[in-house]
Amino acid sequence: MKFTFSILLLIALISYAPADDNWTQWRGPQNSGASLSAAPPLTWSETENIKWKVPIDGNGTSTPIVWENKVFVLTAIRTDEKDPSIPDPKDQPKTNFFDIKRPNAVHEFAVICLDRNSGKELWRDVATKKIPHEGAHNDNDFASASPTTDGKRLFCWFGSAGLFCYDLNGTKLWERSLGEARVGSSLGEGSSPVLHDAKLVIVRDHAGQSTIEVLDASTGKTIWRKDREEGNAWATPLVLKHSGRTQVITTASNFVRSYDLETGDVIWQCSGLTGNCTPCPQVDGDYVICMSGYKGYSAMAIPLTETGDISNSEKIRWSLSKGTPYVPSSVLYDGLLYFNQSNQAILRCVDSKSGEVLFGPQRITGISNIYASPVAANGRIYIVGRGGRTVVLRHSRNYEPVATNELNERFDASPAIAGQQIFLRGVNHLYCIDED
Repeated sequence: MKFTFSILLLIALISYAPADDNWTQWRGPQNSGASLSAAPPLTWSETENIKWKVPIDGNGTSTPIVWENKVFVLTAIRTDEKDPSIPDPKDQPKTNFFDIKRPNAVHEFAVICLDRNSGKELWRDVATKKIPHEGAHNDNDFASASPTTDGKRLFCWFGSAGLFCYDLNGTKLWERSLGEARVGSSLGEGSSPVLHDAKLVIVRDHAGQSTIEVLDASTGKTIWRKDREEGNAWATPLVLKHSGRTQVITTASNFVRSYDLETGDVIWQCSGLTGNCTPCPQVDGDYVICMSGYKGYSAMAIPLTETGDISNSEKIRWSLSKGTPYVPSSVLYDGLLYFNQSNQAILRCVDSKSGEVLFGPQRITGISNIYASPVAANGRIYIVGRGGRTVVLRHSRNYEPVATNELNERFDASPAIAGQQIFLRGVNHLYCIDED
C-alpha cells in the first residue's frame, strides 16, 4: 500500500509540474502575472546571469511563451517586396491624429521556436505573408498578441493577418481569417487569445464592428460569435469557472461584461471604466478586478456572483479613481495588487480584498516609462522599464526595492517567468536570464 501511494504521489507531481513550471499564456499560468513556483534570479546585467541572448528579427511585443524545453516567439518581418499601387508611407497624406500611414511592404508573420536551454532556433514557420491593411502606432506593431499553448498545440494570433494553430514541432494544423479590424487612429491591434476547455476566445474591440468569438481549438471552427458595442480596446479577456458557469470577462469602455463560455449569453455587465481599456482583468476569490487608465483612472472589484446590469451598484466591493495603468496590466500576488500609473514609473500597491492603498504614489527610481506588465515570483515583484532597467521589489505592504538591473535594450514586451528563469524580450533580442 505504501509503495502504491508513493507511485500515485509521484504521478501526481509529474502531472502537476508542467502547468506550474511553464508560462503558457500572456499573464502566465495563474493569469495574474505571477508564478507560484518560479524562482528567477534577483540580479543580472549584460555580463551577469545571462544564460543566452539571441537576436529576433522583425518586430513584435508579444510575450514569449514557455512550455517545457521550448520557447515560442511571434514576430512580423518587413520585407523589401512592395506593392507599387500603394504609395510609399512618406508620400501618403495625413489621415489620423498620429499621422500613422499604411505600409506598402509585404510582411512575413513568423512563428519561432527556440530551445530553452541554449536559445538555438528549433523551427520557424512563416504563417502568412501580406501587406497590413492599416498601420500601427510606433509603440505597437503587427505581432503584439501573445501566443498560448495547452502543451500539445500552439495558437498564434496575428489579428487581421490571421489565426494559426501548430503542433509544438512546427506542423501547421489549421488556420483562420477572422477579417480585418479597423482600429481607430490606426493604433494597431493587441488583445491575446485565451484557451479554456478546448475553446479559444478572441475579443476584437475596434472602430468597426467589435466582436467576441469562441472557436473550437481542435478545428478553428466558430462555436459562437457576438457583436459588441465597444470602440478601441486591447484588453485580453479572463476565463474562469464561477457560480456554476464558465465566465468570459471582457473589459471595455462601455461595460465590463461576463459572457457564458458555452452559449455567449451575457451573465452580467458593469460600467465605470475609462477609454481605450488595455489592462486585463484579475480574479480575486468571488470578485474580478478591472482597471483602465486613459483619459482618467478607474479600478473596480466586481462580484462574479451577480446577473444583469450591476453598474453603480453597492455590490461593487471597492473602486479607485487614481493612479491606474494605461498599457500595462497589474500583477496580483498573494493578496496584493501592484500597478503603475498610466505608462509612468509611479507605483501603487493595494490590498486586493479591500482596495486600501498600502503605498504609493511611489516613484520607481531609475525608470521613466513602463509598457511591460510587472510579474511576480519567489516573494519578489519584477518591474521592467522601457529603457532597459528592471527594478525588483520585495513582496511587501511597503515599498522595498532590493535590486536594480540594466540591459542595453528597449523593452515593451511583458516578461515570462518559468522555473529558475526570466525571459525578457527587447526590441532586438530575447534574453534568458538564469543563475550562472
